[in-house]
Amino acid sequence: MSRQPVTCIEGLAAPFDASNVDTDQIIPARFLRRPRDAQYGSYLFHDLRFDEAGRERPDFILNQAPFRQASILVAARAFGVGSSREGAVYALQAHGIRAVIAETFGDIFFSNALKNGLLPVRLSLPVVNALRHAAAGPSPARLVIDLERQELVAPDGARHAFTVPAFARECLLAGQDEIGLTLSLLPQIEAFEARRSNSPA
Repeated sequence: MSRQPVTCIEGLAAPFDASNVDTDQIIPARFLRRPRDAQYGSYLFHDLRFDEAGRERPDFILNQAPFRQASILVAARAFGVGSSREGAVYALQAHGIRAVIAETFGDIFFSNALKNGLLPVRLSLPVVNALRHAAAGPSPARLVIDLERQELVAPDGARHAFTVPAFARECLLAGQDEIGLTLSLLPQIEAFEARRSNSPA
């Protein structure tokens, strides 16, 4: 399946101070059967963003200007832990989030993010804390995440290296999922198989 290539993400960063954020907080289970339509972004952090009457909680970071337009979420540690649900990735993307930065991620969330075109960036906790502090400052903080170089540029110009698994990185850069990238290599695969079948035993 083709999608928009992920090469370099530049955007406003929103500080998200919570640790151990589980997938049920990211998208409550009752929304998982909803269609992925124009409403899907409203399910993101639903029970944290809205009160029982459906009103926005003004203290929640994504309900505040300018963070409504954030495309990068700077979390803390253990983001996306808990049960497996691709809906957590879909909700972040539907809201406009293209990358999440944290010290650690839940393993399944990390895998789901990469497979669906959301970039999870793992950095040391001191760096993550510094980025979150900058994002919460008086001036909007913009970050640059260069997947080709595997490098994040902070608002102060500091550069921080990160790594993404090689095959997942190739898929993101090509704008392909795993199956799509494999199919794009079909001529090379067929040539290899032909050489192998014609080689002497």
